[in-house]
Amino acid sequence: MNAIHAIAAKEIRDGLRNRWVLATSLLLAALALALGLLGSAPTGSVKVDPLTVTVVSLSSLSIFLVPLIAMLLAYDAIVGEADRGTLALLLSYPVARWQVMAGKFAGHLVILALATGAGYGFAGLALQWLHGGGLDAAAWRPFALLIGASVLLGASFLALGYLVSAAVRERATAAGIAVGVWLFFVVIYDMALLGALAADQGRHIGPGALNALLLLNPSDVYRLLNLTGFEHIAMYAGMAGVGDQASLPLPTLVLALLLWIAAPLLLAAAVFRSRQL
Repeated sequence: MNAIHAIAAKEIRDGLRNRWVLATSLLLAALALALGLLGSAPTGSVKVDPLTVTVVSLSSLSIFLVPLIAMLLAYDAIVGEADRGTLALLLSYPVARWQVMAGKFAGHLVILALATGAGYGFAGLALQWLHGGGLDAAAWRPFALLIGASVLLGASFLALGYLVSAAVRERATAAGIAVGVWLFFVVIYDMALLGALAADQGRHIGPGALNALLLLNPSDVYRLLNLTGFEHIAMYAGMAGVGDQASLPLPTLVLALLLWIAAPLLLAAAVFRSRQL
């Protein structure tokens, strides 16, 4: 475990030294504040809490942004070290390959969690202060769920990025595949699913099949987790009907995201174990 901690600490120090945490936190905070302030007009007219509007807006934006940040962190985690020759040096020490993978993943996950928590948390506090609200627990529960779910979504794409990085031999190839994976899960999958649902018109794809199809995409699990987890969020987002049809409870959605983290990471560890340096 000391090896894992040392490798994770090195990744965190590198992230802080390279301003990854600061830059990502500022980016997420700026976007969250912009979306919250742009939503101040409807909150003033219909008396919706500003954090509710921000959760709805950020749930759509984070699906694009958080996985991309995770992929940028992870795509060269293994292949980049191999290209620079530092991977062979690292493995010459008494450390197992799975420990290298676990340590690097833990370090990157801490970086992502710090950036997401700091960025979104600062934006939430600023929005409550600007609108004269206090720390209302009812408003902060869905916002806290948004932050936690964003970290889990990022972790799932970190794991996918590690799988890509462990499977290829060149950084350019890893970058191209990582962008392809991001596009598939964030854009192409939902477009194909919408097309299939429109063409099927309810003849073959029932609620059970829809549940399974949604669980096959971590981005869809994340969207449902945020937009259907609380009734007032679902109503404001227009997702109440979708939530009823999908009928996926909150624990199932959280478990699905955890499986999307564990399965690619375990597969990446198996690929890395058989990789020839």
